[in-house]
Amino acid sequence: MTRFPALRAHGDAPVLTLFRNLDSSPKGLTENEAAERLRRFGDNRIDGTVHAPVRIWAAARSPFVALLTALGVVFAGVGDIRGAVTVGVMVVLSIGLRYWQHARSERAISAVRDQITTTVTVRRRAAADFPGTEREVPTGDLVPGDVVLLGPGDVIPADVRIVAAKDFVVDQSALSGEAMPVAKRAPQPGKPEEHELVETPALGFAGTSVVSGTATAVVAATGSDTYFGVLARQSAEPRAESSFDAGVRRVGWTLVRFMLVMVPIVLVVNGTVTGDWAQAGMFAVAVAVGLTPEMLPVIVTTNLARGAAALSRRQVIVKRLNAIQDLAAMDVLCVDKTGTLTEDRIAYAHSIDYSGSPDGEAAEYAGLAVRFQTDRNNRLDEAIETLFDGEDDLVAEALFTGVAEIGFDHARRRASVVVRRGSEHLLISKGDPDEILPRCSHARRDGVVTEFDHAARIGADELVRAYAEHGMRVLAVAAREVDARLDGYDETDENEMILVGFVGFVDPVRDGVVNAVEALGEQGVALKVLTGDNRHVAARVADSAGIPVGEVVLGRQVEAADDAELREIVKDTTVFAKLTPAHKARVVTALRENGRAVGFVGDGVNDVTALRTADVGIAPDTATDAAKDAADLVLLERDLGVLARGVAEGRRTLGNTLKYVNITAASNFGNVLSVLAASAFLPFLPILPIQLVVSNLLYDLAQLALAWDRVDDDYLSKPRRWDARGLTGFMLVFGPLSSLFDLATFAVLWHVFGAAADPLLFQTGWFVEGLLSQLLVVLVLRGRGTPLRASRPVVLATAAAALAGLLVPLSPLAEPLRMQALPAGYLLWLVLVLAGYALAAQVAKRGYARRRAWW
Repeated sequence: MTRFPALRAHGDAPVLTLFRNLDSSPKGLTENEAAERLRRFGDNRIDGTVHAPVRIWAAARSPFVALLTALGVVFAGVGDIRGAVTVGVMVVLSIGLRYWQHARSERAISAVRDQITTTVTVRRRAAADFPGTEREVPTGDLVPGDVVLLGPGDVIPADVRIVAAKDFVVDQSALSGEAMPVAKRAPQPGKPEEHELVETPALGFAGTSVVSGTATAVVAATGSDTYFGVLARQSAEPRAESSFDAGVRRVGWTLVRFMLVMVPIVLVVNGTVTGDWAQAGMFAVAVAVGLTPEMLPVIVTTNLARGAAALSRRQVIVKRLNAIQDLAAMDVLCVDKTGTLTEDRIAYAHSIDYSGSPDGEAAEYAGLAVRFQTDRNNRLDEAIETLFDGEDDLVAEALFTGVAEIGFDHARRRASVVVRRGSEHLLISKGDPDEILPRCSHARRDGVVTEFDHAARIGADELVRAYAEHGMRVLAVAAREVDARLDGYDETDENEMILVGFVGFVDPVRDGVVNAVEALGEQGVALKVLTGDNRHVAARVADSAGIPVGEVVLGRQVEAADDAELREIVKDTTVFAKLTPAHKARVVTALRENGRAVGFVGDGVNDVTALRTADVGIAPDTATDAAKDAADLVLLERDLGVLARGVAEGRRTLGNTLKYVNITAASNFGNVLSVLAASAFLPFLPILPIQLVVSNLLYDLAQLALAWDRVDDDYLSKPRRWDARGLTGFMLVFGPLSSLFDLATFAVLWHVFGAAADPLLFQTGWFVEGLLSQLLVVLVLRGRGTPLRASRPVVLATAAAALAGLLVPLSPLAEPLRMQALPAGYLLWLVLVLAGYALAAQVAKRGYARRRAWW
């Protein structure tokens, strides 16, 4: 289906038909008509606000939150209100942290937005019989049918159809990705033209800016109905599941599967052995509690919040917390060319004669022409102007006097000035080589003027083509002496000229881009260029940035390929050119379907769809509001080096999160195995559900410090993802290991300390041993190295939690938790069992780490 059919129809319609379709008049709307339409269509604004209910729902959407909520319901169902309240606090705390971080990021984004109120010149009438008058109105008050007048420096405030224009040039790079401004004009009668929507000459789009010239236009669409607004609305739509979301879902389901398997087994085994199905039900609840890391959402959110704070110090605003871990998984980064790899400006490169030899005369003549032009809004003219300092201007003014000007327009694609030096009049013309070369009869080389014959012309054409293929923009410069006359000069004087040479321009690659590309490559992140610019410029920039080029794929090839073909194309292609917004989104989708974790850097409205499609969307703070709304990360410095450092921070955050998830899940699985074994012979619960909750709470509070832990350097060297398969393997190795030492503790409590007749002693003894062993194994398993390399916050938090666990049986909490003081001899056993467990875990870790990745 054709998108924006009404806008396309307005672009092709004759002027009278256009005004009839919009129920307007060349004299403008009446004030009453404008007020009525403002009520009907609303303000000419795009509301990017994320409202509180939407933000709360986004913070609550987590499988871990769902898992804990289900556990809270179980607690309430069996009458354990304290357990239900404890789990409820964990859920609320996790959601609150996420909500706070999202709100904080939104405030930061709002702070970097420009808050200037703008106006536009509009033609309106007091009533139907009155003439149209021009006045300024706020852009928010524009309505469809309004007649607006546009000039240099204006930002086009809505989607408009141009009805009259003079040398009207617009910068619409934010929509199309094309760096150079484009000419806009009314359609030519009887000449229907086929264009991409944003390239339609008769249409101007909201958010683009006027470079030069003037135009009268009629408003065709406002607010969220504009091309800009429709793309911006996509930033509020549900985004595709990212690599992090998929990983979390798989990990959540892994824990649920373990629970669905273990809980019924415990229920059946204990109920069959003891015949007490009520007690068996309590055993099953204990197993559910034991398998569930109650503070998992809080721990994960704390890690992400610390990562967001670290990234903010590196000039990166995190809008979506989960994007930090998507950054860790990212193995391909798609970037737009303009403004990301380049400085988004045209810079002088060199001046040559027609044979390609360096010669500064072409630049000098071009500089003289620019000096005496009245309109220098062209980017090429601005680049030439920067070559000459104030002293050069004084010399030019002393030697030359401006006489006449034959202005630039996009049909002629050239501009000329006539200057006088003494009695000599000199015409200097510069512009598109295709326009200048046919008007030259001679050429200058090494200060000598020779005939510009057919062979020389072919050589000059090939030279221009070669420079274009290397991504350079080339300006031809020619001159001739003309007779002084009073009746002025026109296009007929732009003939029989002498070709002085060519001036070359580039959009310079940003400082540090090559180093940033190299750093990302060392981190295992491949770069691909997706741009709306032409293939030659895209290839030249990619090569200058250190990105291997290979075959450049164009938008029309992306359009022609089906999904399967495109998945093959994107595997090896690194540069895509002449892409529309839909093409960019398709390329990103194809990469993701190939199993890649994709980041996308974009700054224009044309990038919104791709930003939402990628695993992690990234925009600079100079991007359009729509791009920043769609992005997950906003770079306050437009520097890929910042992003390379952000990737390392994302992997550090993920590593510290996975430490908690894997170690805790394995420890909890070991606890469940211990409960299952105990249920076969114990006449009572080895530990009460509320005791398990308190144990897990003390343990989890200590693990908050993992957010500040170190991560092994080799973990940061390649992309990392949440991997449910890794979690399962880790649980099956280290869970049973912890259970062996639990069973040894059971035996000692039963046979040595007489806990067979004292359930409180047994439950207290396992509470302390289970907590201390869990805390200890985190120090052992937190990295490849020795436990002594743990950061100070981790060591201090672990010591504090261990001390609290030892003191709980001696505190006023002992009675409500149904605990009692432990015999002194049991403390000696704790030292022995913990030392043995630490040694066994270290040995197992070395064997496991040789086969699997470690954080």
